[in-house]
Amino acid sequence: MLTEPFVTDYCRANMWLVRGSECDMLVDTGMGICALEPEIEITQGKPLLAVATHVHLDHVGSLHEFAWRAGPRLEAEFFETMPDEATYANMFRNFPGAVSELPWPGWNSADYAIKPAPLHRLLDEGDVIELGDRRFRVLHLPGHSPGSIGLFDELDGKLFSGDAIHGGLLVDDMPDSDRAAYCATMRRLIALPVRVAHGGHTDSIDGARMREIAEDYLRKNEG
Repeated sequence: MLTEPFVTDYCRANMWLVRGSECDMLVDTGMGICALEPEIEITQGKPLLAVATHVHLDHVGSLHEFAWRAGPRLEAEFFETMPDEATYANMFRNFPGAVSELPWPGWNSADYAIKPAPLHRLLDEGDVIELGDRRFRVLHLPGHSPGSIGLFDELDGKLFSGDAIHGGLLVDDMPDSDRAAYCATMRRLIALPVRVAHGGHTDSIDGARMREIAEDYLRKNEG
């Protein structure tokens, strides 16, 4: 797990480097305030696929730095230009206490922008990402955003869940959020044989805790 320690808690997202025998995978790329690619331990001669779980600012900021990029088909058009209405980058420009330390003298959150990062591979429900000795099934998990995806290792029970579920505050009140879709996602997650969920925020959670969080969300939102 990688993170950006000086970014405000609300926008500080997890990034996950997953090793495979033939290909490595980076799940999400943070805010992009400082260059991410030099911090990744890349294996010479082995490809690296950078996967965005959705197009919000705290998950795609450094996506443009990587030569091979994948993300949800349902949000693919936004990766072409990274507009504020999809990424919510404008929110960070006006965020009080955006960072606890400046990345360089004169840095100002008002200048924050996300560079376009067109996708090379468009991911749909049921697609498989092969890393050689590991494979991850793409799950469409809408609610937080329309195209949100998770990546599930069906053999190991490991889920990279993005913002669909994690141990922190689940955000379902963004302009592109859909609580009814989120409830359907929660019902699906409850039924999945997840052993551990590595989310977009906070620490990883085991499957039992993930199901508790999903059940609590349903109690609060299904009356």
